[in-house]
Amino acid sequence: MSEVLGASKGRELAASGLEDRRHGGGRQAVADAWVIAWKDILDFTRDRMRLISFVIMPIFMMVMTGYIFPNQNSLQNMPLAVVNQDQGPLSRMIVDALNKMTLPAGGGQARQGMAALGEAGPGKTASRSRSGNPVFRIQPAGSLAEAKELIKSGQANGAVFIPRDFTRQVGQGKQPHLVVVTDQANLQISSMLSSVLDQFLGAMATQVGAQKVAPLLAARETAPGPRASAGASGDGGSAGAVPGEGLLQMMAGAMQQAYGGLGAGGLQRARATVQPFVVRIEGIVPGPPNYFQFMAPGIMAMVVVMAVMMGLAGAISREREIGTLDGILIAPINRLSIIIGKTISQSLRGLVQGAVVLILAILLFHVKVYGSIAWVAGLLLLGIFSFVGLGILISAFATEQETAMTILMTLQFPMMFLSGAFFPVQQMPTFMQGLSKLVPLTYAIDGLRKVIILGAGWSAIQTEVLVLTGFGLAMLLVAIPAFNRVITR
Repeated sequence: MSEVLGASKGRELAASGLEDRRHGGGRQAVADAWVIAWKDILDFTRDRMRLISFVIMPIFMMVMTGYIFPNQNSLQNMPLAVVNQDQGPLSRMIVDALNKMTLPAGGGQARQGMAALGEAGPGKTASRSRSGNPVFRIQPAGSLAEAKELIKSGQANGAVFIPRDFTRQVGQGKQPHLVVVTDQANLQISSMLSSVLDQFLGAMATQVGAQKVAPLLAARETAPGPRASAGASGDGGSAGAVPGEGLLQMMAGAMQQAYGGLGAGGLQRARATVQPFVVRIEGIVPGPPNYFQFMAPGIMAMVVVMAVMMGLAGAISREREIGTLDGILIAPINRLSIIIGKTISQSLRGLVQGAVVLILAILLFHVKVYGSIAWVAGLLLLGIFSFVGLGILISAFATEQETAMTILMTLQFPMMFLSGAFFPVQQMPTFMQGLSKLVPLTYAIDGLRKVIILGAGWSAIQTEVLVLTGFGLAMLLVAIPAFNRVITR
């Protein structure tokens, strides 16, 4: 009886002490809070996977955001398909100038790379500055259709098409068109490329026009009457330099004096003399550029892949944490069936989310699918397949759901930047472009863009399909045995 009373008395004292501690002063509350915080920190540091992810994630974020944005190196060695069906002296001069166009090594705009052309003049060979960086890497093509296929397959960022009899038509004053084809699947690079080519080729046309109008200017200077001021021709007095606004005005005046009495035909001849050829920019598919057309495939692929990875890893980790996974494991079913079943459920959820993204993009942002819907669905399935093994591997080694989510977030941010979902891979530094090729999400997004934006088929996306399939098989061969070993411990 006395023992029972003693135990009861001890519980009462403990309860009263606990009550006094709960209602103690502010100093005691702070001390208790520090104890709880220290306990959580110790618990966090004991989980190696979570600790590694905690350290790596901010490093990745700083490196990605520091190097991801475009810089002077964005316009270096860009593959450019060139179709020269003319093979005349003027067309050869244009191809040679494009091949030798450079960016100054110390920075500056692309137009500064035209200095070599200005020194050479039409009909001469442009020299590349030894300190400059080449802007284009020329890839010859036999036809415009072949050049477009190079763009669709990712082997070229754009194309320049010089039609037959180009040189002869310029000499006859017919003002032919020189066509620049851009890659609409890569809108930022397309915009930069079209701007550079438009300025460069437009300056070349004006320079050729300056050579043609030089005799008329000379005749106007020697003719009786008021002469043009020296300041008006200060920029363009040299025939080899790219003319400025003052020279253009003098050229227009000379044309009016030479052809003013010839009617509409004379005016057309005057325009063809001042601007011997016209640069026309067009895309692979018709219609104006749409930035969300570029964004939609990346968002769709990211939503699907990340939903499957996070869903699969989170589901297995959560069931292990709450104990239901043990009940599934002792059930008379194959363990491979467990993995396949969970993969199917998460894949269906991801495909539904991807379909919602595509439908909203079409309805709200007027995105057009120029390729096959079957290829879109197939590439999404391959993207899911390529990441299933990674999700299984993470769930096998992550003992808690929080650890699995931390690891996934650490992987998600680098993939989001390196895959080109929001920023073109071509704008990144060279070493980051190499890293992007190791991320399977890059190939899923590239394939979707080629199908949705360019209407590409198997010949253009076979590399992406093979890479996604190979990566998925390799990850499954590693993940399934690892999952079995870890689960049976």
